[in-house]
Amino acid sequence: MMIHIQLATQRLTFIQQQQTLLSTPVSTALNGPGEQAGSGCTPCGKLVVKAKIGTGAPLGSVFVGRRATGEIYTAALGKAQPQRDWILTRILWLGGLEPGKNRYGKVDTLRRYIYIHGCPPEYPMGQALSHGCIRMRDKALVQLFDLVDTGTVVWITD
Repeated sequence: MMIHIQLATQRLTFIQQQQTLLSTPVSTALNGPGEQAGSGCTPCGKLVVKAKIGTGAPLGSVFVGRRATGEIYTAALGKAQPQRDWILTRILWLGGLEPGKNRYGKVDTLRRYIYIHGCPPEYPMGQALSHGCIRMRDKALVQLFDLVDTGTVVWITD
C-alpha cells in the first residue's frame, strides 16, 4: 500500500498490491519542492501518514488547527473570507521518514503541518498553488482516506 505524489504532473496515485486504485490530479506548493520550515514548499522523499483526521465529517467541513469548526464551506463563505487557507473535509497528516531530509529539525514535515487535505471546489487542480500541502477534491480525498491507514507510505517526487 503506497501513495505516490508526483510534483511534475501534479498527480496522486494510490497503489495497493501492484494495482492502481486511485489516480487523481492534486495541487501542491506554488513555491515548488523543498523541505525547509517556512518555505511554503512541498517536501519530497519518503513520508508516512501519521494521523487521519475528520472521519465521518460532512463534505466541505472546515478545519482549523486540525479541528472541525462546525462550518461547511460555501462559495459565499470563501468570498467573505478570501484570506483563509481552506482545509476541508479530511486531513491526512504527513510525517517524514528521512532524518535530515524531511524529518527532525528545520525540515520536519510533521512539525511543518504538511497535509493531504480537501479544498474549495473552485480551486484548480493540476496546478501548483498551495502553501505546501497537497490539495485534493473532496470526493477523491474521502475515497483515499477510506483506503489508507496510518503508517501508509507516501512517496513525493519531483
